[in-house]
Amino acid sequence: MKVAIIDYGAGNTQSVLYALQRLNIEGVITNQVDEIRNADKVILPGVGHAKPALTALKTNGIDEVIGTLNQPFLGICLGMQLLCRHIAEGAVDGLGIFETNVHKFESKQEETTERIKVPHMGWNNLQLHPSPLFKDLAQDDYVYFVHSYYAETNNQTIATCHYEKPFSAAMQQNNFYGCQFHPEKSGETGLKILKNFIEL
Repeated sequence: MKVAIIDYGAGNTQSVLYALQRLNIEGVITNQVDEIRNADKVILPGVGHAKPALTALKTNGIDEVIGTLNQPFLGICLGMQLLCRHIAEGAVDGLGIFETNVHKFESKQEETTERIKVPHMGWNNLQLHPSPLFKDLAQDDYVYFVHSYYAETNNQTIATCHYEKPFSAAMQQNNFYGCQFHPEKSGETGLKILKNFIEL
């Protein structure tokens, strides 16, 4: 089993690598197109700003390769957002795997005077749709989020979370999966999700 963790200079690669090691899975951090193409599974981790992340992917030709992959692929946090159609952060077009847009949370809710904290940081529960990614998970299991931008809910949404409004906590399109939360930082629940992804 070879799991490629895509390195674009800002992603949370080491935390993902350590989480895989806890599952006795060997991962390789790489920005080499051939290694990514030949891996059994591919993970695109996410920390940082969308625009330079996309620039780095394009510099290495990884952006063009991603859309051609047939093996299970998991985007995490920014990694999921990069797979979307358009991202408000930097006003850039994403890779278009997920047919939805990414917006910024507003610090004030429209219908009330209540202010929410941005970024959305900490533990929050999931409302799950049926998916092999969530095998052995329960409705309302908690996972860890750190993000200021969110993907709209859509017909590719497989889990939602509510913060200011419902948003896509996870999505799937064919072999492509995305998690807005960080499974590598989500304790045993996150490890279950990573294990399920490896077993796809």
